[in-house]
Amino acid sequence: MNFPLNNEAWDAIGLTLELAALATLILLMLATPLAWWLSQTRSKWRAPIAALATLPLVLPPSVLGFYLLVAMGPHGPLGQLTQAMGWGVLSFTFTGLLIGSVIFSLPFAVQPLQNAFEAMGVRPMEVAYTLRASPIDAFFTVALPLARPGLITAAILSFSHTVGEFGVVLMIGGNIPGKTRVVSTQIYGHVEAMEYAQAHWLAGGMLVFSFGVLLALSMMQKRVEQVRP
Repeated sequence: MNFPLNNEAWDAIGLTLELAALATLILLMLATPLAWWLSQTRSKWRAPIAALATLPLVLPPSVLGFYLLVAMGPHGPLGQLTQAMGWGVLSFTFTGLLIGSVIFSLPFAVQPLQNAFEAMGVRPMEVAYTLRASPIDAFFTVALPLARPGLITAAILSFSHTVGEFGVVLMIGGNIPGKTRVVSTQIYGHVEAMEYAQAHWLAGGMLVFSFGVLLALSMMQKRVEQVRP
C-alpha cells in the first residue's frame, strides 16, 4: 500500500521536527532558571511573573498569535528593532515561528520544572551549602539531578506541544510551503482542498504521536513513584 504523502508533506514533517527540537532546546534554557527562581523566591514579583509565564495556557492561540504578529510586523516594536538591525521583519518566517512557539509552549516547560524543584525541598541545598558548595555548583550538582524527572517531562511536553501547534503558527507564519508550513497547517490545507486521504495519514500520525507521548509520561511517572522512598 502506497503512502499518500507527497514531497510537501515530508517537508512539513521535517520542518515541524526542526521547529519542535529548537523550541524545546531554547525552552529548557529559559525555563530552568525561571522555574528555579519561582520555586525559591519570596519576591512580590513572583505572582505576576508566574501568571505571565502561565498566560499562554488560558489565552486563545489566535489572540496570542495576533499580538505576536503585530509585534513582529513592520510597525511593531520588535519589527522596528529587527528592521533597524537589518534583519527585516520576522512575521511569516521560520524565526518568527520559533519565537511564537517558545512563548506559546513556555508553561509546559516551566511548570514541570517548578514542581520538581519545589518537591525537592530545602534540605539538599542546605547540605550542599554546609559542604561549602557555591550556589551555582549546588544548583548543577544537586538541584538539577534531583529535578531530572521534571526536566524530562518538560522536554517531552514542550516538544509535543510545539508539534501540535496550529493557531499561533497559522497567525504568525501563515502556510508557506517549505518555509512556514508545518504538519498542523498541512492538514488544514489538505482538508480545505478536500484531500482527505493525505489528511488522514498526517492526522493519524499526529494521533499516534500524541498517544505515545502520554504513554511515555505515564510510564515515567510510575517509575519515579516506584523509586521514591
